[in-house]
Amino acid sequence: MRPSPLLIATTLGTAIALSSCATYTGQTSDPDDPNRTRRGALIGAGVGALVGILSGDDALERRQRALAGAGVGAITGGAVGAYQDRQEAELRRRTAGTGIDVSRDGDVIKLNLPDAVTFDFNSASLKPQFRPALDGVASTLADYPQTVVEISGHTDSVGSDAYNQRLSEDRAGSVANYLVGKGLVRERFEIVGMGKRHPVASNDTEDGRARNRRVEIRVVPLTQGAG
Repeated sequence: MRPSPLLIATTLGTAIALSSCATYTGQTSDPDDPNRTRRGALIGAGVGALVGILSGDDALERRQRALAGAGVGAITGGAVGAYQDRQEAELRRRTAGTGIDVSRDGDVIKLNLPDAVTFDFNSASLKPQFRPALDGVASTLADYPQTVVEISGHTDSVGSDAYNQRLSEDRAGSVANYLVGKGLVRERFEIVGMGKRHPVASNDTEDGRARNRRVEIRVVPLTQGAG
């Protein structure tokens, strides 16, 4: 269901007042707050991005509209694949040997940041030795601005739903904050915590649980017709 015009107007009024200073800090809050995950996706967004997120029909459209609303032009026609080919090659080059896995699904580039190389156990603070790897990611994203970036945190099944939800959000927020701190515009980012809802391996083994503890970055091209 789309939000009412009154809700949009009220939200925009709040955003205009706060957009110049809003920042996602990665700090925890009440894990039982039903608005927490949605708020995490909106924190720090500019007014144009906020309009896009509120008016989109699905996740991809929301991301595309957010960046279009921030004034970034779309990629046209057959140029999309070539644009992403170059970006993928550069991401692979700049993350080689860091533990980041780069894969491709159509025109979407996905980076998998395993827990073991990104964070200490039970922590949302980036390991200092991992920051140079994210520097390479940030540099590449800066060179290819016609993309939007979804950052999602994931956990294994150990622990309560509320705890894992909070940890997944904080880890995704830590990665996003670091990248924004390297000069990337905040409007490009959508941040979400997935908790333990989307495992990529069995949680019955330690190896499987380790694979499920991760942060994923999806780099989606802004294509003509979005927004």
